[in-house]
Amino acid sequence: MTPVTGPYVGPANPVRGVAGGGLPWILTAGTGSLKTDGHLLVKVRGLVLANQAPVPPALQGTNPFPDFRALVSCQSISTGDFAANTAGDSTINTTVSLPKPCIAPIVFVTGPTGFDFWFSVTGS
Repeated sequence: MTPVTGPYVGPANPVRGVAGGGLPWILTAGTGSLKTDGHLLVKVRGLVLANQAPVPPALQGTNPFPDFRALVSCQSISTGDFAANTAGDSTINTTVSLPKPCIAPIVFVTGPTGFDFWFSVTGS
């Protein structure tokens, strides 16, 4: 996985119609796997706001969201919210209903329900 950074921050360069978060993020480690039966497992460690401007100094190196969720893009299938701590660690382990066909799926880590922008994405 790769964090939202550079030209992908904000709405200017969405990936599959999903805007990047409004500030740059960093990621220590992240994996996402999606099986044909819909089983989805995403693990992120250290998914936090970047240690640089324009991130406000008080938020640098932290995750300000209490939950993350996953979004599968072949027809934008979203999971429920899964707990995330301030260190940016979260595990999303669920099964989603995949359309047939689901061509070239991409898995995003997004904010909780109501925050439809991504912080990290597969396919780096």
